[in-house]
Amino acid sequence: MSNSTVPRSRAEATTTEADPRAETPAGGRPEEKPSGRLSLRLRFRRDRTLILMTLPAVLLVLVFNYVPILGNVVAFQEYDPYVSENGFVAMLESPCVGIEQFERIFADSAFWDAVQNTLVLFSLQLVLFFPIPIVLALLINSVIRPRIRAVSQAILYLPHFFSWVLVITVFQQIFGGAGIIAQTLRRHGYEGFDLMTDPGIFKFLVTAEGVWKDAGWGVIVFLAALASVSPDLYEAAAMDGAGRWRRMWHVTLPALRPVIALLLVLRVGDALTVGFEQILLQRDAVGPGAAEVLDTYVWWNGVRNQDFSYAAAAGLIKGLVSVALVLAANKVAHFMGEQGVYKK
Repeated sequence: MSNSTVPRSRAEATTTEADPRAETPAGGRPEEKPSGRLSLRLRFRRDRTLILMTLPAVLLVLVFNYVPILGNVVAFQEYDPYVSENGFVAMLESPCVGIEQFERIFADSAFWDAVQNTLVLFSLQLVLFFPIPIVLALLINSVIRPRIRAVSQAILYLPHFFSWVLVITVFQQIFGGAGIIAQTLRRHGYEGFDLMTDPGIFKFLVTAEGVWKDAGWGVIVFLAALASVSPDLYEAAAMDGAGRWRRMWHVTLPALRPVIALLLVLRVGDALTVGFEQILLQRDAVGPGAAEVLDTYVWWNGVRNQDFSYAAAAGLIKGLVSVALVLAANKVAHFMGEQGVYKK
């Protein structure tokens, strides 16, 4: 009798130590919900170390990303920052004008021109820029020698650390009116050119600058996804007679689909943000007709002209549209069978 009792007690003790759900409070009943999920208290005890590690990052996000959202109230006011030295008091004392700022925006032709330029730039970058990191990652992944692969990856990733001032300076020295190409053409009797001040090709120039600067970052993301693909899949495909291109089509690309869907959703969310600093540095060279986008439009009206309420209303419209685009793109990802930003 005692022999049968001891092993059972040990088994119960082992089960209790191994499974946190087996913990019971003083009442003797485990704190589980009817669905079998752990209670909030037990989940906090289990994950308290991870929660404490992420708490500083959460506080930073709250302070610098969510608390400033309260300032959007000035979009419904005639905000005057000089009413008080305290910005919060100035918001309280500024008169409320309802949706007057939004009416001004929708009646402003310059706003719609900025929207058009933003959407055109986003479309070009989505078609020309987004697939390039995928192609480069596939090419680098197909290189057999690790040294060549590492050097290629480092060369592609290096421009990511350059500032936009340096990137535009490099392009100016190559494609500008006094650049290398224009001077070479003049020395051989041809007429030079200045691509940096041509409004007609400005959108393609901005896209090329973005590809040169940030394609390496996308390559790293896709290479990380490719590293998780099991070599057994390639060996099985090779044994079935699949060549290099068929292995890429049937093994590599399906492995990249979740990452592609996620980055595409995030890219659509940034559709109205196409590079503030990059475009602002070149705005005067090509004129606002070709270079004015929503970010520079908000900056010009809010900072330069000090029309803070008008700029806040424009920024609020941009934020709401961006959220709607993310939700719509995420629904499309779910329809295609991918997870997207969040699960269903």
